[in-house]
Amino acid sequence: MKLLLDEHYSPRIAVELRRRGHDVVAVRERTELRGLSDHALFALMAAERRAILTEDASDFLPIIRAATIRGTDHFGVLLTSPRQFPRTIRSIGRLVSALDAFLTAHPTDDALQGQSWWREPLG
Repeated sequence: MKLLLDEHYSPRIAVELRRRGHDVVAVRERTELRGLSDHALFALMAAERRAILTEDASDFLPIIRAATIRGTDHFGVLLTSPRQFPRTIRSIGRLVSALDAFLTAHPTDDALQGQSWWREPLG
């Protein structure tokens, strides 16, 4: 599965996951993605066949619902929270390990196609 880390995640997470063999990029690594609206980011990642990791459930859940109603395809959204994975240097390793396990268990590009997952799979 290809994964994009939303702008609030450190690019260090993407670097470490690439070292482990995963196709992961961070918004902060791709200047053309910085500052895009969530709608634009969602559409662009669907075109790239890339799932999105974000904490912004309140923004992305309505976008996912609208895409479902329209019949617009997307490649998944993984939702988590700062409570589960605080955005601190010390917690990066925990998030990397959780994502590594999740991506290893879901290797195909379409593993999350049309779906959203909330915290539990990263548990």
